[in-house]
Amino acid sequence: MLDYRFPTALQMVLSVAMAEQTGKRSTSAILAYGLEANPSFIRKLMVPLTRDGIIVSTLGRTGSIHLGRPAAEITLRDIYISVIEDKKIWASRPDVTPRCLVSANLCWYFKSIADEAEQASLNVLAKRTVADALNELKKRDTSNCTAVPVLDEADDCCKKGR
Repeated sequence: MLDYRFPTALQMVLSVAMAEQTGKRSTSAILAYGLEANPSFIRKLMVPLTRDGIIVSTLGRTGSIHLGRPAAEITLRDIYISVIEDKKIWASRPDVTPRCLVSANLCWYFKSIADEAEQASLNVLAKRTVADALNELKKRDTSNCTAVPVLDEADDCCKKGR
């Protein structure tokens, strides 16, 4: 089963950062609309991101979501670790009855490879910040889209949780 928590959380944080740069308001309804995701999924991802100080949100009619610290201080690794928590990239098979050299040793061997691959991935993510990612998106943009769409929160699609 594919896990969309990290790419969705990354898009959320980048959208909040872009909204801050352009002076726009960011809410879970606006994020859900922009990500074409269920608002409850967005709110679920906000829990670890808030817990880890990546985003902060204010409640109420004029509430909004902001970055918890400067974009240059939030790495993609921070976001990944926050929403994935302790789930491994690859899971090894459970121990099997040792019937040959392979079945007797594959579990520890695969685990060592998976751990190495995970550490390499985390190292790549640690080198990139939210500010870097936003700058790269702007530099390589070919969409001609507005940075943050203006969305009336009374819009029907937000009420329907689109």
